[in-house]
Amino acid sequence: MNILIIDDHPLIIDAYKSALINIYGQGISFKICHNCEEAQITIDTMSNTFFMCDLAIIDFGLPAFEPAGMLSGSDVALHLKKKAPECKIIMITAHTEVIIVYDIYKKVSPEGLIIKNEITPLSLQAIINTVMCGDTYQSLHVKNSVKEIWKKELMVEDYNRLILFYLSKGYKIKDLEEVIPLAGSTIQRRIINMKKAFSVSDDSSLVKDAFKQGFI
Repeated sequence: MNILIIDDHPLIIDAYKSALINIYGQGISFKICHNCEEAQITIDTMSNTFFMCDLAIIDFGLPAFEPAGMLSGSDVALHLKKKAPECKIIMITAHTEVIIVYDIYKKVSPEGLIIKNEITPLSLQAIINTVMCGDTYQSLHVKNSVKEIWKKELMVEDYNRLILFYLSKGYKIKDLEEVIPLAGSTIQRRIINMKKAFSVSDDSSLVKDAFKQGFI
C-alpha cells in the first residue's frame, strides 16, 4: 500500500505513520512532504513514474508555494486529484472556522475531512478504515459546519424564501405552483432539501424554525 503524508510537523507525521502501521502492518510504502512545493514535486514525480498512491493524508495549513499558485493543502489536494484521481484523500485542518471548513468541503470534496483536535489514534484508524472501504468520513464539527453553511446557502435563494413565505400563509404544496413559477416536483424537492437542512420532518416545523432563525 502506497501512502502520501503531507504535513509540516514531524511529530504528527510520525503519529500518522504509527497509526497506519498498526492497521496495515509493515507492508506500507510512505512518501513524506512538508510543504506545498515538496508536495507538487512529489505528486508530479509519482505521476510521471506511474507510482500509484492509494491514500493521501494532507494538512490544510501547509507552507505555500506561491510560484505554482499552491497556497494551502486544498490546492495540493486538487493537484493530486488531477494527477491521481483514484487516490483517496483525507484532509486535516486545525481551523475550526465554519467558512474555512466549508470551503475545504466544497472545493476539494475529500473522502475524509477532520478537525485536527478531534483526532485520536483510535479515531484515525477508524477514519482510515472507513475511507479505504469506499465510504466518506466527516468529523462532528465538519458535519455541523457544512450543515450551517448549506442552510444559509439554501435560504439565500429567493424561490426557497418565497416557498416558505407562502407555506407560512397557509398555502398547501399543491397550491404553490399557482404563485411560484416552478414545477411542482421542483418545489417539492426544494422543500425536502430545506427540511434536511433544518433537521425537521414536516412543513409546519420547517416554517417555525425558519421564522425563528430570521429567514422569513
